[in-house]
Amino acid sequence: MPELPEVESIRRGLARRVRGDVIESVWLGEKPEPLKSPAPEIVATLEQARIAAVRRVGKHIVFDLESSQPSAISSQQEQVPRSARNDNSKRWDGHSQRKAQWIVHLGMTGRLVIAQPESKVARHTHAIVRLQSGRELRFVDPRRFGRLSVVRDPGGFAPGGQEPLGAGVRQFARLFRGRKTPIKSALLNQKLLRGVGNIYADESLYRAGIRPRRRASRLTGDELARLHRAVQQVLREAIRAGGSSVSDYVNADGDEGFFQFEHRVYGREGEPCRECRSAIKRVVIAGRSAHYCPKCQR
Repeated sequence: MPELPEVESIRRGLARRVRGDVIESVWLGEKPEPLKSPAPEIVATLEQARIAAVRRVGKHIVFDLESSQPSAISSQQEQVPRSARNDNSKRWDGHSQRKAQWIVHLGMTGRLVIAQPESKVARHTHAIVRLQSGRELRFVDPRRFGRLSVVRDPGGFAPGGQEPLGAGVRQFARLFRGRKTPIKSALLNQKLLRGVGNIYADESLYRAGIRPRRRASRLTGDELARLHRAVQQVLREAIRAGGSSVSDYVNADGDEGFFQFEHRVYGREGEPCRECRSAIKRVVIAGRSAHYCPKCQR
């Protein structure tokens, strides 16, 4: 599953290529699993909208949408008291254009692909968004764990959890106080810290010198400070490397990432630790694999 660095790499590529473009039409496939919002609502929200920005929220890609052309409807509604307006209308108006968002979660195998209309449509394509520029933005997901949704709520998309790259050390440490779960499980809890998955939890714990089975509540202040630094360091290095291509991940330009060559423990069971040469071990914690060095991590 793409984690924060992979999603951020995809987001940056998409922002360069589609920001400012207008969505002319939307095609959605017949499979219901990828649609978290009703299909008519997705179509009505996206069509004729301009992509104002492409952001990342945890593992989600958020397209901020605005009206592509202020219509007579907007000016007419300005003359109508707000209490008399139809809040359930799917039309773009001056009030709603600042709030609409298209939310994409890539799941395990989801990809967002920029393509020319004449190019072959890949199998497992569940959405095709035709842009005014003549290109298409396609959502492809063989396993159908990805999700597409729209939000028109005044509060916008709010999945909960703390952004790891924005958290200060005290804020980070408070997330784990009193939690009796293993620290590896706590790092994967998206309600606490959003965007961190198996790869970067393992790599961060290794750099902080902390074993994945340690109870989160038992970590000292110094250990939590080390872990905070390690999480941010690992994520920033992975983003600079374009993420980790350990499966079929590619960015928005179709390029693989390179951070997999920097992994110190993840996926290296039985191989020697790069520091002490001890064999890397693998354990299963709450159904998830965890890799660690028995000598460097305590």
